[in-house]
Amino acid sequence: MINKVIEKMIRHDQGDPRRIQHFLKVHSFAKYIGECEGLDKHTQLILETAALVHDIGIRPAEEKYGRCDGMLQEQEGPKPAEALLMEAGCPGEIIERVCYLVGHHHTYQNVDGMDYQILLEADFLVNLYEDSVSREGIKNALQRIFVTKTGKEICETMFLKER
Repeated sequence: MINKVIEKMIRHDQGDPRRIQHFLKVHSFAKYIGECEGLDKHTQLILETAALVHDIGIRPAEEKYGRCDGMLQEQEGPKPAEALLMEAGCPGEIIERVCYLVGHHHTYQNVDGMDYQILLEADFLVNLYEDSVSREGIKNALQRIFVTKTGKEICETMFLKER
């Protein structure tokens, strides 16, 4: 199922290698963190699926509003995520939770579940790099966003430790 979602997302973002690479990197970090943190198979599947489709609301937001800030991504993402996941043959209970995560992946309070927490951390790991965030910004994100042992270790090792 994950490979079907990857294939559909690559087609969805065709012609936009930056977005394709973004969701693949977020998926990779999410998969690794989830496995290291010992998620059960069902939660891991939800997490990995959400990591692949988390930014699906960007294009609809840009088309409707000419911008794609986090609030608009959350607003516009669940509907196309649901359609893509249904096409990929995902079970309904997975689609429901994934759409919830897509609709909240820029909301950093009231995080209800490890799938949600790890999705935030994986997206931050990629965004901190892609957006060239300052060392102080990274320290702030580490303190405010990261909760899992694995996510913290990756963030510190990747951005804050000297070579």
